[in-house]
Amino acid sequence: MHIKGIILGSAAAATLLAACQSETAPGDEAATETIIVTANRAEDFSPTPPPPAPPPPAMAGIMTRSKAMAGDMSGMPMPEPEFRDQYEDVEANPVKLVSEEPVSTFSIDVDTASYANVRRFLESGVLPPKDAVRIEELINYFDYTYLQPGAEEAPFSTQVNIMPSPFAEGRELMQIGIQGRDIDRDARPPVNLTLLMDVSGSMFSEDKLPLAKQALKLMLDEMEPTDTIAIVVYAGAAGEVLEPTPVSDKRKIVAALEGLQAGGSTAGGEGLRLAYSLAEMGMKEDAVNRVMLLTDGDFNVGISDPEQLEDFVSRKRETGIYLSVIGFGRGNYNDAMMQKISQAGNGTAAYVDTLSEARKVLADDLSGNMFPIADDVKIQVEFNPARVAEYRLIGYETRMLDREDFNNDKVDAGDIGAGTSVTAIYDITPVGSSATQIDPLRYGDKGKPAEDPSGEYAFVKLRYKAPGATESVLLERPVTTADRVDSVDAAPQWARFATAVAGFGEMLKGGETLSTSFGWEAIRNLASGAKGPDKFGYRAEFIELTRLAETAEAQAALNTPSRED
Repeated sequence: MHIKGIILGSAAAATLLAACQSETAPGDEAATETIIVTANRAEDFSPTPPPPAPPPPAMAGIMTRSKAMAGDMSGMPMPEPEFRDQYEDVEANPVKLVSEEPVSTFSIDVDTASYANVRRFLESGVLPPKDAVRIEELINYFDYTYLQPGAEEAPFSTQVNIMPSPFAEGRELMQIGIQGRDIDRDARPPVNLTLLMDVSGSMFSEDKLPLAKQALKLMLDEMEPTDTIAIVVYAGAAGEVLEPTPVSDKRKIVAALEGLQAGGSTAGGEGLRLAYSLAEMGMKEDAVNRVMLLTDGDFNVGISDPEQLEDFVSRKRETGIYLSVIGFGRGNYNDAMMQKISQAGNGTAAYVDTLSEARKVLADDLSGNMFPIADDVKIQVEFNPARVAEYRLIGYETRMLDREDFNNDKVDAGDIGAGTSVTAIYDITPVGSSATQIDPLRYGDKGKPAEDPSGEYAFVKLRYKAPGATESVLLERPVTTADRVDSVDAAPQWARFATAVAGFGEMLKGGETLSTSFGWEAIRNLASGAKGPDKFGYRAEFIELTRLAETAEAQAALNTPSRED
């Protein structure tokens, strides 16, 4: 019996090694990591023998109607992959002279993935990679008390505030806030949702596929009985697990989810093809038709090139099917891939690291993430050279557009969901301030700009399309001295808290744009004074994250070898 056990154990180990080839490159050593779920947070620790950590339960192959194949895990522990997260390397927006480039154009962004991912790093005691920090996604993680649009107005309202910048003496911040109209739950359109679930071997750990299942069960409780859900999976192959099924048959949907197990390589591109095909076949004219991808982004079989995937998704955008991308896990999280395809497919991107975040994304904020109220929303700001010498858009680096793109309705842009708020902040330097960052040209025009009698700082233009429309609607608004306050304390609560979050992002990026007098303590004080109502505790959590970031930064400095060493 003992010899037989050894043989069976060796066979299981060989099967496991074959299944893990897509996760560990030849020559790499993957460290074993145990995941423990406590309350709604996942913590990591490395077990110290003796005794050894118990193995996870046995995992079977994928249960799909198309008989997609996966290996038998035979109860063997799956090693956690080494750190191979992938982020797009993007340069921060530069400071621009208004005299040379007075117009700034960009697409709005309602994604929140970066905030949850940054939080995950900080709660592990380390600073996030700088490329993982997208400041606009940190800011837009929070709801602000912007005024709701009137019944007869556009589907969103626009508010602007200018205040002295706490980041540096002599500069100011211009904040543009957009508030999407909320919808009545009883009047909302039905949903035709196709779930595309990654069940490859890299999704094995508790913070990936098991957490995705829990998240979807929370979402089901928020959906209407007449909504429909279909499920497609992909690993070494793609297959349909559940045909479009009404939410009223919740037991059938939950049973299909429970039958999913992780194993195999990752044919994500083929999964996307099948999911869009299924969504198109079940497409409903008066419904929101959406594909929701749940993955760690580790595509390694079939169409895996980011540009090819981006092209495919952008073509499918024309069908009227929206895309949501929800990321999970660590170690081989491909953030760059998911950002590209979500932006190409009229989509939104979120990251779920805990059950609490799952509840926020797929329950509390479901309307904003599911029901679009405006497509292809673009913003163009023209600064008045008589009032503003320099400007810099904080964040939105991956959403910048050319000036001519603003009036081109064929150029894709971001979408706004029901009840969603979007915020953009410009760091501006007024004319005459000693805080200008770009020296004047020796041989340039030395004449001072004439006084502007209008009192305008800038002129803001927005374009949007009604969902499904092909022609855009133009909205315009001047920014005048009436939008300015004389001190940070006099600024609205929403402006102060958003500024604190922007400062937090700048610090995580290295703080090069901030004065030496503005740091973690200043961010905490600013956020604490503007916390306001905090029903779910997100703002209190943010304040605590500033402490974790300060500690992680100090620890990183201690661990950095000196030049003498």
